Amino acid sequence: MKPHVCPASQAGFLSTSLRRLIQKPEKILDGLVLPGQVAADIGCGPGFFTIPLVKMVGGNGTVIAADLQTEMLGRLRARAARLKISNTIKYHLCEPERIGITEKLDFILAFYMVHEVPSPDAFFRESRAMVNPGGQLLYVEPKFHVSRGEFQAMIGLAETAGWRPERYPKVFLSRAVLLR
Repeated sequence: MKPHVCPASQAGFLSTSLRRLIQKPEKILDGLVLPGQVAADIGCGPGFFTIPLVKMVGGNGTVIAADLQTEMLGRLRARAARLKISNTIKYHLCEPERIGITEKLDFILAFYMVHEVPSPDAFFRESRAMVNPGGQLLYVEPKFHVSRGEFQAMIGLAETAGWRPERYPKVFLSRAVLLR
């Protein structure tokens, strides 16, 4: 796989109503995130999953929206402001080689983005260090970009970093694993 970051100029297709019909964030995340938790949406883009995460963690929880591109965070910030929830999200600009979140997390979402990072093994090591005991990572890749073999190799990197596969949720057009 060759890392390629989806440019912010093409972010419109990441939050369409069509996508919402086939990939319902609330259904995908159901039972994984609880009120009061600290969750991170890494590679959040324009916030397709961030907004539902905010609703799931509630007023006592925190969602960290992390992305490599300031433009993506800006799109999310504008969307959250329109929905009047901008004060419940922490915005975090990642570095090209590092996530850089310092808060301890209960849940991490890595949806369609690990194939874009230059060092997946470093991503899994860093994400593992960011979670509280019992913390979870939902790792999802698109079938049209990541082969079954590549996905299995990535799970191997995650296991080497200390993550353990718990189950393999079904996500339309995707390969997914819940890691603990």
